[in-house]
Amino acid sequence: MQKKFEQVLMPLASKLGNNVVLKSLRDGFLIITPLIIVTSIFLLIGNFPIPGWESFWTRILGEHWTEWFSAVSNSVFSFTGILSCMGIGYAYGKNRGLEAIHSAVVALVSFLILTPTSFTVGKTAVSAVQTMYVGPNGIFLGIFISIVSVEVYRFAVKHHWIIKMPEGVPPAVSQSFDALIPSALVILLFFLIRIGFSISSFDTAYNFIYTLLQAPLKHVGNSLPSVLLYNFLASLLWVFGINGPTITNSVWSPIFFVLTQDNLKAFQNHLPLPHIYTQPFIDIFTTYGGGGSTLSLLIVMFAVCRSKRIRELGKLAILPGVFGINEPIIFGLPVVLNPIIAIPFIIVPVLNTFISGVVFTLGWVPRTNGVLLPWTTPPIISGWLATGSWTGSLLQLVEIILGIIIYYPFVKMLDHQYLKEEDVALGQDLDIDFDEV
Repeated sequence: MQKKFEQVLMPLASKLGNNVVLKSLRDGFLIITPLIIVTSIFLLIGNFPIPGWESFWTRILGEHWTEWFSAVSNSVFSFTGILSCMGIGYAYGKNRGLEAIHSAVVALVSFLILTPTSFTVGKTAVSAVQTMYVGPNGIFLGIFISIVSVEVYRFAVKHHWIIKMPEGVPPAVSQSFDALIPSALVILLFFLIRIGFSISSFDTAYNFIYTLLQAPLKHVGNSLPSVLLYNFLASLLWVFGINGPTITNSVWSPIFFVLTQDNLKAFQNHLPLPHIYTQPFIDIFTTYGGGGSTLSLLIVMFAVCRSKRIRELGKLAILPGVFGINEPIIFGLPVVLNPIIAIPFIIVPVLNTFISGVVFTLGWVPRTNGVLLPWTTPPIISGWLATGSWTGSLLQLVEIILGIIIYYPFVKMLDHQYLKEEDVALGQDLDIDFDEV
């Protein structure tokens, strides 16, 4: 069965992992992720989940202190659509062998061409760009624009539709002229697209993408079966030595990103949080200590195992595991191609996902606020910060204990196996010593 799994999954995972579009989506979101994490900290400080926090700092810093922190968080969260477009354009251009910065700028300009720049307030016509078009609601439009614009740019470059400057011209000048005709072709295309949508019933490309794609995908992704499948596939791929989230995020990441941004926007405006299944839900309430929820596995290894191999590995890996680093366990125990540990490694994250989904649906724990915490934030602390409630921490504690119970019999089987191997090795060493004597 293991060989059959490898025959089916390995080629599929390889194709998904190497697909240039999916790879560029993943890389593009990773470009802006550090900005989101850093500005999330400012947002969290401005809305820290402690009673009296705001009034305490208001007395010290004045009434407008929250605006200082909001200015930082809004600099990213209100423009995630356009930032995603730039990041993906950069990554896709780089992966396609183009000048990455030119690709990013072309994607940016194309996005702005399709962005509505006028609206009416009462009876007054206003010329401006609304953040609703360049923020979370513009992410899916940004994905399509970045891929299409860079592909058209590449088409022109590939067919040598460029102005070649003579030798001796500075490289920067030569590169700018190389980009002239490809850039003009992209701009002309999106100019025509803008005209086409303006005379259609959708009026804008934003309305078209949001109505036909973004809203339906959000609905499908914001469901318990969707996240159960996500964690099942991620864990299963890890068992075969493939970085599971790298593959599954290529498909689910855009959906989770939009759902997370919706919650974040609601949190900023002190509105009810709309979604359960966000990226913080996946990161904070389904896997503890990394893929497979290996923190529970580590605790069992550290606490009850007798074989030297497991105990020494547990001592080395327990501290990194608390902060979500589990490569020592994945490859050192190992988890990869280990039929004994593979069973709980897949079961525990899926069960955590199911329990968390039910608990959040029943309202026993507040929904995640959309703040992207650093991925090294330990459990218990992360549960409290992500939900603003001690019940988030309690849920994490319960699931870690449940994971310990599930992992225990499988780890003990492995422990007995390693003990026998160590006894055999010790006996062989003793025989060698007697021969030498």
